[in-house]
Amino acid sequence: MGETILDYEAEAARYDETRGGVPRAEAAAEAVLRLLPPGTRTLLDVACGTALVTERVTRPGLTAYGADAAHAMLRTAAARLPGRAVRADARRLPLPDGSVDAVSAIWLLHLVPFAEEVVAEAARVLRPGGVFLTTVDKDACHDVGSDIDALLRPHRTAAAGSGSGSDSAARITAYAAAHGLDPAPGTEFTGHGQGATPRGTARKLRRGYYASWYRGTPADTDTLDAALAALPDQDRSRPDPVYRLARYLKSAPRG
Repeated sequence: MGETILDYEAEAARYDETRGGVPRAEAAAEAVLRLLPPGTRTLLDVACGTALVTERVTRPGLTAYGADAAHAMLRTAAARLPGRAVRADARRLPLPDGSVDAVSAIWLLHLVPFAEEVVAEAARVLRPGGVFLTTVDKDACHDVGSDIDALLRPHRTAAAGSGSGSDSAARITAYAAAHGLDPAPGTEFTGHGQGATPRGTARKLRRGYYASWYRGTPADTDTLDAALAALPDQDRSRPDPVYRLARYLKSAPRG
């Protein structure tokens, strides 16, 4: 998926350690499991990355598969999901229509300008009665009201600040409805290890981690970097974000 923000081929080697590691992955997997209907036998995790979450989506009778477009990510995923990981674009999955019980997309739709295509493809490969699970409003969830957020907020795009970005709940629900997916109650989970520190935020800002919402000029970046450096407790983590996991059910065919 060439339009994603970061170079995930380069990020793969350090992806897990910079994204909350096992605690965050376990929280995400537990949230997915909470929303899977009884009797779910097959789940495809699109843009699975290193499959740190995917390998934890496990219970008797359920088999989880992973798909990712980045070679480096897939190498790690393949080791965690032997025989169950495939290289694929989330918009063109190598599966027949109606072939899986569940599709998940965790921390994907906020990164891409083609969220509707991902939703449409998930709907295509789901069997009637199947479930699509996806995180929504991710960038907005990272604003926890801290002193760091007070500095970042004026620099956020309107979309990221208002929950109206490419993964906004309202937008994804509209896409889902257009492709025969009905909204159902979702859940939340804690982004363990993702509480920001001033020093870490400045480092991520310089490396382009916030490109999905930050549109500042180089001068803006220098000013923000200095303001972050002036905050107290440079290495103390502020509160972890709480992510939203939305659920959509595929309608049974009419007639």
